[in-house]
Amino acid sequence: MCIGGIDFHWGERTYVMGIINVSPDSFSGDGVCGVKAAVEQAKRFVAEGADILDIGGESTRPGSEPVSEEQEIARVIPVVEAIHAEMNVPLSVDTYKTGVAERALEAGAHIINDIWGLKRGDEMAQIAAKMGAPLILMSNQRDEASVSIIPAVLADLELAIEKALSSGIASNKIIVDPGIGFGKTVEQNLEIIYRLGEIRRLGRPVLLGTSRKSVIGRILKVAENDRLEGTAATIAIGIAAGADIVRVHDVKAMKRVASMTDAIVRRN
Repeated sequence: MCIGGIDFHWGERTYVMGIINVSPDSFSGDGVCGVKAAVEQAKRFVAEGADILDIGGESTRPGSEPVSEEQEIARVIPVVEAIHAEMNVPLSVDTYKTGVAERALEAGAHIINDIWGLKRGDEMAQIAAKMGAPLILMSNQRDEASVSIIPAVLADLELAIEKALSSGIASNKIIVDPGIGFGKTVEQNLEIIYRLGEIRRLGRPVLLGTSRKSVIGRILKVAENDRLEGTAATIAIGIAAGADIVRVHDVKAMKRVASMTDAIVRRN
């Protein structure tokens, strides 16, 4: 897959996606204010080994207040434009709003990261198809705590993939994310990480987003900014199980974790 002029060879190594939050109420408290701060964070992340930057303007933490499309555009688009102007790095926009996604792609972003996996409508897929952009489809199991989680995630992602393909997205432009922390219990999250290899049945690159998630806090009984070791454990296990991309807040440390894990599990 070519993203932003850079070839990604799935299976050869793990790619690191650095998270840039431009929402002041980010669950991990790492939101940046202003374009200058976001660009500086982007430069640091790339220097530390990030392969992709994921820019988001609305918090997805439980209980957070949704923001309007206009407000999200005002937060995200100037940051996308500034980073794109200064750096040659693939940019992803983390949004479920079609207006934000379209404006971000026009401003220089390369990937749409849809946390609702087209549950809010097929227009997101149509925009990605029109712009030739890869689409990340996440499984979001809101209020399904009692389900058998792996079959549920597979069915959810299969449906999303069908919608994407029917909207004209090329088969090789789809990435899947099992959605750690979105409508799932602690045990379900742990099971997904342990059985991540089963998500590879879908034949798509797999993104794993465990960084600083509440499942780590619940197990280790630590706050959001004290979850580095727990994140590292989930990433190492996830890579061993087949993750292609890891989405992280702590790029330098997790790049090292990914490189060391790759050296063990991708020797051939």
